[in-house]
Amino acid sequence: MMIFRPILLVGCLCMFVQGDNGNNDYREPRPIQWTGGSYEWPCSSTKSIFKSSGRYISKNVIATRAQIYRDDVIVALPRYRPGVPATLAKTSLRGRGCQATLTPFPCWSLQEEGNCQALQSVVDIFLDNQDILWVLDIGVVNSLENPIRRCPPKVVALSVKTGKVVKILELSGLVCAASRLQYLVVDYAPDGRCYVYVSDAATRAILVYDVAAGKGYRVVLPKAITAGCTRRDVLYLALVRKACGSNVLYFTYLSSKRLFSIRTEFLRRGSAQGRVQDAGPKPAIIVILGTDNGSAIFFRYEGQPEVYRWDTNTQFKQDNFLPVYRSSTCQLATHALADYKRGRMRVLESNFPDYIQGTVGCGAVQQLSVLQGCF
Repeated sequence: MMIFRPILLVGCLCMFVQGDNGNNDYREPRPIQWTGGSYEWPCSSTKSIFKSSGRYISKNVIATRAQIYRDDVIVALPRYRPGVPATLAKTSLRGRGCQATLTPFPCWSLQEEGNCQALQSVVDIFLDNQDILWVLDIGVVNSLENPIRRCPPKVVALSVKTGKVVKILELSGLVCAASRLQYLVVDYAPDGRCYVYVSDAATRAILVYDVAAGKGYRVVLPKAITAGCTRRDVLYLALVRKACGSNVLYFTYLSSKRLFSIRTEFLRRGSAQGRVQDAGPKPAIIVILGTDNGSAIFFRYEGQPEVYRWDTNTQFKQDNFLPVYRSSTCQLATHALADYKRGRMRVLESNFPDYIQGTVGCGAVQQLSVLQGCF
């Protein structure tokens, strides 16, 4: 499996490193679990103020997406419910405790709810090979209880080296009131131009943003891709890089019976008409988890703990699905990501269904584990 440069600073609280010999050489990691969210506060009085005002409720914090950069992991902490003080945070892979400490990334001031210059609710993140972290902020908080639109949706580009904001892509002109933005990927054209693709599940579209030109447009997908879908469905994206040098975006709705793809050169031209390819029928409902930044896509079946790897250079059928991980705790994976420094794939998992139903008790249990047989 070919892995490119580090992508995103994923991870989630408390990593599973067994030890460090002082030479940057990690032993084979073991999974480490943590519950809810424990933050690094400026001072104890700030924490008390946040708790007393309801702006910090540990059990309402859950990491759903992550990326790893060197020895840090950056996690997306969507504001699904009240009490999430920081929606983007990082923690160290060298953490030794059983409960990781989250440090707001890049700082506390960028986490202020209601401040449209700050992040409101981060639902996805992507680290490109230029060490830029692209952050999808939908602008809506409390989305599981009483959705409130604090600010227009945007994509924020952050330097992971300096923590500085290098670009803000305003998406308000590309969406409508019904839009549901869910996933993003970042692509570089052969001429070096950067493009951001965002899935809009409610309008059957992919938002394409030309970063250099400072403008974006909507690419409406064929109606056929929604066959069998429910009203409020999930539109997954997975960007793969073929050995021939072309990039292909795979996409599917959760309830769709088929997987589709389109070469990104066609998205950059602004039209999907006649360009969408049917990769084949899905044997069951699948949840796309991520890629290795090469040709492999990782996924699981809905409600199932096993994670599979599919090499997109082969036909999309069960014979080509390689099992690479099975949770020992009945948790479900929400993201598969590359740990480039250590040459392995990891999976972020949690009891997300319990969190959605509000039955997590003192907080969602989260875990970061290593996928086996991927390299």
